[in-house]
Amino acid sequence: MPKFLAKARYNAEGARALMKEGGSSRVAAVTKAAKAIGGKIESFYFAYGGADAFVIVDAPNEAAALALSLAVNASGSVTLEMVPLITPKQMDDAAKVTVKYRAPGA
Repeated sequence: MPKFLAKARYNAEGARALMKEGGSSRVAAVTKAAKAIGGKIESFYFAYGGADAFVIVDAPNEAAALALSLAVNASGSVTLEMVPLITPKQMDDAAKVTVKYRAPGA
């Protein structure tokens, strides 16, 4: 199953709700949403700085991950960025592909 790094940023409304409901309720809600798309949560960490939470999501495919991202972003309380994670084997396979490319001005 493809893995994605979800980077969440709560707006003021989302932060107030998080303060009221606590972190465990957010983990439960995100776990339920991931299950609804046929996926699962590998890990969930809150943070501070550029992002408020980092979640590793296993999704059955890119469309399912995009659907999860759309649903979360449509809530209006969170901005979610879904980053596809690449395995070492996928990188090895990509490194074996020859690409002919001309740089601008070359």
